[in-house]
Amino acid sequence: MKNSTDRDQQRADALLFSLVTPPDSIPARDLEDPEPLFNHCKPYPCGSVLTVAGSDSGGGAGIQGDLKTITLLGGYASSVISCLTAQNTLGVHSTYQPPASFFSEQLHAVLSDIPVDVIKTGMLNSAELIAILAKTLDHYPGRIVVIDPVMTAKGGWNLLEKEACATLVSLLLPRCYLITPNIPEAEQLTGLSITDEQGMINAAHALRKLGARNVLLKGGHLEGGTATDILVEGSEVQRFAAKRIHHGNTHGTGCTYASAIATLLAQGEALPRAVSRAKEFVTAAIYYARPLGSGHGPLNHYLAARIFAAGANGQDARSFCRKN
Repeated sequence: MKNSTDRDQQRADALLFSLVTPPDSIPARDLEDPEPLFNHCKPYPCGSVLTVAGSDSGGGAGIQGDLKTITLLGGYASSVISCLTAQNTLGVHSTYQPPASFFSEQLHAVLSDIPVDVIKTGMLNSAELIAILAKTLDHYPGRIVVIDPVMTAKGGWNLLEKEACATLVSLLLPRCYLITPNIPEAEQLTGLSITDEQGMINAAHALRKLGARNVLLKGGHLEGGTATDILVEGSEVQRFAAKRIHHGNTHGTGCTYASAIATLLAQGEALPRAVSRAKEFVTAAIYYARPLGSGHGPLNHYLAARIFAAGANGQDARSFCRKN
């Protein structure tokens, strides 16, 4: 097994090669490498992630789910709250939108002081907030932006105003490193119908044409025993599959997945490996979820993080679970 010094040299050599001999067929934006390339050499907490999302009073998704994920995976988490929700496992009961000026003040307070490697967005329910965020990103350049385009809650509550969807496409997609929609979200963003993996690939390419640098389209809404996600990175298409888990305790899955990817990117992982490891983490969090409340229960972030750490240390995950 190669040591960390060897891996660092390989990454540095690969980055140098890409800068010196760029292929003509790849757009310039695809040659840009995330700045936290060598963050994995640093002590924990390693990698800094700012989550910009709504508050979930039930604790399973949104800001609360993001903070758990980032922290348990060894990153430093800061937060900006876009909206307050009164919700539990049964769904969203009401929302409260703080003044947009306060949203802006939160962003500037964090970004003007705390070193942030990755900005991960979740619920951004109005065009006004999206416009403020886009302007702020231009003021603080150099951050990796991961967009989870949260549009509806599991109970069906609309979390994105209709007119805000166009603003997200026009202002945020061109500024993002990665967008992580599920199939209904991708259909709404692109206007395409998705019924199979080829449809997912077509929609991912359409999102790239709209400005997103990379696209991870999640396939959980398709039928079948396997949940397959499609990553389109530049011109390359990769698949990440996991056995479908049939129980209702999946609240916060999208938030957790995107936050895990953001954390791993902040820690210096290349995008495909960040997606692969994040998928392992979120799959374990779903598999070991325990019923809580009367509706869609939350994931088991704690045990998933322990399994994730055990795997990183070379332990067999199943043996670890039997012992713990």
